[in-house]
Amino acid sequence: MTDDGTAPHPYVGMWVTADGYIRQELLPDGRYDEARGSRRSAYTGDYTVKGTHIDYVDDTGFTATGDVRDGVLHHEHLVLYREEGSTA
Repeated sequence: MTDDGTAPHPYVGMWVTADGYIRQELLPDGRYDEARGSRRSAYTGDYTVKGTHIDYVDDTGFTATGDVRDGVLHHEHLVLYREEGSTA
């Protein structure tokens, strides 16, 4: 549950590439934090969800998009899978 008592969006949680190198956490407050290898918080910013589509704006102003299809997050050229145990 979020602070206001509502359930978080189903996409909230950790998404990871198959090799584990990229880890993107979608936070319940509309922020994301992406780690790359040993570099924690390599990219951070805001995201919004409309249906199965995600729009990202990182803290430098760079924009990107993603789509969840069949439980898999396709984020630009990346394919990320829900980390086991990381469900909303």
